[in-house]
Amino acid sequence: MKKCILVIVAIIGLFQSCKKNNDAKFRNENVGGALGTSYSIISISSEKLDLQKDIDSVFAVINHSLSTYIPESDISRINKGDSTVAVDMMFREVFDLSKTIHKETNGFFDPTVGTLVNAWGFGPERQISMDSLKIDSLLNFVGLHKVTLDESNHIVKANANIYLDFNAIAKGYSIDRLAAMLDAKGIENYLIEVGGELVAKGKNTIKDKFWVVGIDDPEEQMNRATKILIHLNDRALASSGNYRKFRIDEETGKKFVHTVNPKTGYTQVSKTLAVTILADNCATADAYATALMAMNLDDAFNLVEENKKLEAYIVYLDENGETKEFSTEGFKALVVK
Repeated sequence: MKKCILVIVAIIGLFQSCKKNNDAKFRNENVGGALGTSYSIISISSEKLDLQKDIDSVFAVINHSLSTYIPESDISRINKGDSTVAVDMMFREVFDLSKTIHKETNGFFDPTVGTLVNAWGFGPERQISMDSLKIDSLLNFVGLHKVTLDESNHIVKANANIYLDFNAIAKGYSIDRLAAMLDAKGIENYLIEVGGELVAKGKNTIKDKFWVVGIDDPEEQMNRATKILIHLNDRALASSGNYRKFRIDEETGKKFVHTVNPKTGYTQVSKTLAVTILADNCATADAYATALMAMNLDDAFNLVEENKKLEAYIVYLDENGETKEFSTEGFKALVVK
C-alpha cells in the first residue's frame, strides 16, 4: 500500500514539475545592426533560446538576394546587366508582391524608381545634377511593367539601364522572414522591429499584456518623440515620412525629400508628413506606406478607405498649414487611451 502511495505521489510530483516547466516563461532579446539600420527582437518561450545564428542567417540571405548596397548581391548583379542570375524564392516573392502593389497603387509603388532615387542622391549610386531634361530622360527607365521574371527565374528588362531597388519593401519582407523563422520554432509570442517597422504576434505573456508600440511625431525633427501609442496584435506595421530623410543642396540650400514620385520623376512635395500602415504582413505595409507618401493627399485617403486589408494613420498639413491626423476606424480602435 505504501509503495502504491509513493508511486502516486511520484507521478503527481512529476506532473506538477512538468506543469511548472511548461508555465515557465523566458524573455529572449536580440539587438544589433542589419540592413543599414538597427533591429530588436523580443520573443517569449518556455526555455531560454539562443536565436542569434538564425537571425544572422535570415539577414545574410536577404542581403545576398536583395541588397543594392552589396556589389555581389543578386540584385546588384542584375542592375549591372548580368542576365545569368537566377533569382531565389525570396527575390521572386518580393518581385511578385511588388507587381501586385504596383497595380493596386496605380503605379505609385514602383521599384524601378531606383534610377531616380540614385540620381537625386538617396541611393547607393552616384548623385547627378538634375534638371527637367535629365528627369525626362531617366523616366524612360522607370516602370515596373517594363520588367518581367521568366519561368527559369531570370529577370528580363525592356531596357538594360532599368535599375531595380526593393529597399521600400525589402525591410518589411525581412521582418516577415524573421517572423516565419520564429513561427517554425514554435514561438507564439514575439515583437520584431527593424528600422522602425514591426511585426507582433501574441502578447507579452510575462507581463500578461498585449504588445504596445509607439509611432513617431513627424514634427519633432531634432529629438524623437512619440505621437501616439497603439496595441499591435498579430499585425505588421510600417511607417514612412519625409521629416528625417532629406538632402540639402549645398549651392541653393533647397531641401529635397527622399520620396520620389515615379510618375513625374521629381522628389515629392506634399502636405503629407507621415504615413503608418497596418497590414497582415510587413512587406505589404512597407510598400503601401511608401506609395502613399508619393501620392497626393486625397488619393491616399481614397486608397486606404477602399482597401479593406489595410488600416492607416496619416499626419498631414491642412490648407492653413496646421497639423491634422487621419485614421481609419480599425486603426482608431487600437490607440491606447
